[in-house]
Amino acid sequence: MRILRIALVVAGLAVGAYGALLLLDQPPVVLVRIAVWAAAGVVLHDFVFAPLCAALGFAGRRLVPAAWRTPVAVAALCSVVLALLAIPVYDKPGARPDNLTVLDRDYAAGLWIALAVVWVCVPVYLLVARRLPVRQDQVVDGQRADDVEGQPPAV
Repeated sequence: MRILRIALVVAGLAVGAYGALLLLDQPPVVLVRIAVWAAAGVVLHDFVFAPLCAALGFAGRRLVPAAWRTPVAVAALCSVVLALLAIPVYDKPGARPDNLTVLDRDYAAGLWIALAVVWVCVPVYLLVARRLPVRQDQVVDGQRADDVEGQPPAV
């Protein structure tokens, strides 16, 4: 296990060093833009996204039934990821008649279809999870403190 950790650290340092080497070729203007985007990402995460997630989590505990919490949380996470991935292509930047690299797709409809599929999976998961065999932790949770079997006789 220790060797795996060391290998992961070495691999991470190698990838970080490679990224730093790639940045050395960039002009200072690009480096400033990268730094501004990185700082904006940290600020946006720490002061907007994280408190919003915490508030939604506290509200969800009161509004969403216990059995629904995990699938709803996973669907919400998938929805946020889909929405963030859709930002760059949502308004088709660079779409001009001479630019053939922009695909002629209805990205808005694709996003809504993907979100619908994600949220349809929530009740489907709950229906399927009820039909699965009882898990060990559910058996243990259903027992009481006095459900202890007697010890076998000493040999």
